[in-house]
Amino acid sequence: MSSSSTRLETFLARLYVDAHARANFKANPRAEAKKAGLSDYESATLENLDWIGLEMAARSFAKKRHLKRRPTWFAALKTRLSHLRFFRFVR
Repeated sequence: MSSSSTRLETFLARLYVDAHARANFKANPRAEAKKAGLSDYESATLENLDWIGLEMAARSFAKKRHLKRRPTWFAALKTRLSHLRFFRFVR
């Protein structure tokens, strides 16, 4: 993979996970793309980005990250029961 495509993928990934970066990019797409080291062609292409699709994808990824951090139902039950004296689990 070329360094140019790596920079583009890194830039897009940041847009998906960072609301502040998305807002800055939406305000001035070409300047933000240039700041990330993207070529003129890549910068011009990103100006025509599907904003609604980008926001939907960002919300979807955020929800998935949130759900991934949540404990499973069994781990949550185990934590609740461990507070009771007669339920002690070996760790």
